[in-house]
Amino acid sequence: MNPKDGNPTHQPDKSFVTVPTAIIVVVLCGFSFYLGGMFCSEKDRYVAKDITKAIETSKEMAACPLQAKEVTFPECSIDYQDYTPCTDPRRWKKYSTHRLTFLERHCPPLYEKKECLVPPPDGYKSPIRWPRSRDECWYRNVPYDWISKKKSDQHWLRKEGDKFFFPGGGTTFPKGVGPYVDLMQDLISGMTDGTVRTAIDTGCGVASWGGYLLDRGILTVSLAPRDNHEAQVQFALERGIPAILGIISTQRLPFPSNSFDMAHCSRCLIPWTEFGGIYLLEIHRILRPGGFWALSGPPVNYKRRWKGWNTTIEEQKSNYEKLQDLLTSMCFKLYNQKDDIAVWQKLSDNSCYKKLDTPDNYPPKCDDGTEPDSAWYTPLRPCVVVPNPKLKRVALESLPKWPQRLHKAPERVADVRGGSSGAFQIDDSKWKLRVKHYKKLLPAIGTDKIRNVVDMNTMYGGFAAALIDDSLWVMNVVSSYAANTLAVVYDRGLIGAYHDWCEAFSTYPRTYDLLHLDGLFTAESHRCEMKYVLLEMDRILRPNGYAIIRETSYFVDAVATMSKGMRWGCRKEDTESGVEIEKILICQKKLWYSSKQTSR
Repeated sequence: MNPKDGNPTHQPDKSFVTVPTAIIVVVLCGFSFYLGGMFCSEKDRYVAKDITKAIETSKEMAACPLQAKEVTFPECSIDYQDYTPCTDPRRWKKYSTHRLTFLERHCPPLYEKKECLVPPPDGYKSPIRWPRSRDECWYRNVPYDWISKKKSDQHWLRKEGDKFFFPGGGTTFPKGVGPYVDLMQDLISGMTDGTVRTAIDTGCGVASWGGYLLDRGILTVSLAPRDNHEAQVQFALERGIPAILGIISTQRLPFPSNSFDMAHCSRCLIPWTEFGGIYLLEIHRILRPGGFWALSGPPVNYKRRWKGWNTTIEEQKSNYEKLQDLLTSMCFKLYNQKDDIAVWQKLSDNSCYKKLDTPDNYPPKCDDGTEPDSAWYTPLRPCVVVPNPKLKRVALESLPKWPQRLHKAPERVADVRGGSSGAFQIDDSKWKLRVKHYKKLLPAIGTDKIRNVVDMNTMYGGFAAALIDDSLWVMNVVSSYAANTLAVVYDRGLIGAYHDWCEAFSTYPRTYDLLHLDGLFTAESHRCEMKYVLLEMDRILRPNGYAIIRETSYFVDAVATMSKGMRWGCRKEDTESGVEIEKILICQKKLWYSSKQTSR
């Protein structure tokens, strides 16, 4: 009751209040690390990156000193050496076979999460370095020869001694991918002049198509599910080629709309004309206006090839006509065709999309309120995502050619909260300075020791852009809970994916040489325990690989303590500005071998 009301108020015994309060504070402090930094909220993600703003957060944490204890994580059993938690074959029987739903992401619940270190295969050794790795890898690093035996006539790979060799073959190009890419470049002139920069290869095999495009200036995300073609994506990443586990099934792919310059399918066995063409609609969504979709294999060139496809010419003719009708209804046009390759182009003229308003037209425009860039556990929609007519510089023909587009502020930066051309340029300059400092702290950057890189919580892709002259590639990850900046990343000619680091990343173990994070724990540790993020980092990091962790001193100290239990060696360094509130932790994962042979 308020004293000025004139009524007496009860005055509690101060000593009685002080003691339990102190106990509560101590208890909360002791468990704050494990509770994941409850002092921060997701809305502070970007302001925390501003060092002047981060001071306020750090002062709150300083009032409660970190009391993280060392933890020793046990080894997982050897049969978990290729453990992919969210695409685990052990769990497939729990899910439907309809449209191969069981191959999509299905992450284990918290009580089933592994709290152990994934071991490498027996005999594992440091991967062969790029560019040799494009053509060969150690057998013991990816000890699976299913593809070698089943696809021997197509020359995907062959085993010789202690190595696999990749002659560049594939289902549609058994004699080599080089001539195949040459033919495709004859059909699409934009592949040679910097117009086409980003591509996606669905059903990628061992990613030879994407690998051979790298030295032609085209950066490809190779996509394949974890299926009976054992370790396709693992082979790709072992070779040093960008790849990610995924399938077009019932959920959208983890990419923004209107982003890829080109999409490719070489007899990838995706039933494009089934289910109302819903898989083609997803390709349409992620392909930017003016972008190209290249298809080789059935039903292209059916007049000459139908006998080799174990079908009839009438069936293939019907399939081709149905495919062409569907693509036309989605505002694609046949751009070029020769031999076994056909290329369609997504129209950038808005007049075609206006026709979709016709009653009973299929497919209709998407008007159900779903954001076009919503792509994290978002169901596929049987409708056309129409490009925003207000965006004038998203179409392929309107973008600067590569490499000019890398440092030019994209139009979509204005759609980001607080985004502008000026903010983009400041971020770009900031990362040039930071990466220069990183290279002093970690001289391996820029050498053949680092090829596959993840920027675990990028904003505009500035870290990747600052490394563009080095012989590496960066998978830029944007949090599914953060502002959508991934469209900006793609507009500048870089690649990436949406992800929630409270879950496992869509890749195999031991597939990245360098993990970089900037303020990830500050931004998101209120949603999941730090130990699970660190264990996931350990799973996907190659032995002898590195992590650069840029965080407040609070979290740097916490990670340094916990990393000892993961068999990492870490050292704390100053940032380029030398302020005390923010530090850099440079870590290296040690190579070790399993001592266990049975399941946990």
